[in-house]
Amino acid sequence: MEPVSSFGKHRALGFLAAFFASCFWGCGFFLGKIALGEMNFGAMVLYRFVFATLGLLPLLLAHRPRFNAAEWRMLLFAALLGVPLQFLIQFKGLSLTTVSHAALMVGAMPVILAVGATLFAREHLSGVGWAALAASTLGAALVVLGGSHSQVPAGPSSLSGADSTLGGDLLVLLSLFIALFWILFNKRLMEQHNHAAVTAYGIAAGTLMLLLYVPLAYGTPPWHGVSFKAWAALAASGLLCTAATTLLWNWGMTQVPASQAGVLLNMEPLIGSVLGVFVLHERLGSFAWLGGALILCAAVTLTVRAKTPVEDPAMV
Repeated sequence: MEPVSSFGKHRALGFLAAFFASCFWGCGFFLGKIALGEMNFGAMVLYRFVFATLGLLPLLLAHRPRFNAAEWRMLLFAALLGVPLQFLIQFKGLSLTTVSHAALMVGAMPVILAVGATLFAREHLSGVGWAALAASTLGAALVVLGGSHSQVPAGPSSLSGADSTLGGDLLVLLSLFIALFWILFNKRLMEQHNHAAVTAYGIAAGTLMLLLYVPLAYGTPPWHGVSFKAWAALAASGLLCTAATTLLWNWGMTQVPASQAGVLLNMEPLIGSVLGVFVLHERLGSFAWLGGALILCAAVTLTVRAKTPVEDPAMV
């Protein structure tokens, strides 16, 4: 076993790692939308994780698995939640909505994570934290209602011009609740194992699941005729927005409480919405802007004002 450091030893670096992870994650919807212009979301997610696993090969070779049977089951279940289930649902949602809408919906994740840490780990929210939860929930509802909801044709989606849809927004939101349990299970595993081993073996296991499922469910992923631009977007989303970000985030979670570091996930909706509006020329309605502001303010308030005493953070 390789026990990790206790909270606070590298607290500043832990927050910095979570910050950069969130910044890189913020590019994920934008890069995914580029690939979705040439393939379905199942193929896009599969290629993203193939690139991520290739990037993590040195860690797979350097870290021999030392999980016991119960830990292997937890790792595989976390991989199922965090890779095929979360990402297929999330990018199905992206194929039905806009980058800016999907990114703003992710702004609800810090409060979801804080509540999850309260309910399933020994972390506690103050009254300010619960008020932030209410504000974030209202914000997410305004984002959903603040776009022009229309039906988007099935199949590869265009980079711009598509409206948001209620179904797409709700699928992105559902993926966030799934991500919560992926984070908490990984956190449990990292109490006893090196974060790099948990990251590398978790992503590799999830990629194997995608390799088995995606061709059966969505057809053989395209190979010929895919542009260099799409391949570059897939490589960047795999290496930068998946492998690097997960390593940074998982290490950060060994240094700071999940409920506090979660606020830094707000760089993701900020960067994603900016890319959607200013690069893809998407439009956000006034309700969506108001909802996004509520989500961001709630998460910032949660970290700056809410007191979150932390004991040994173990799943209960």
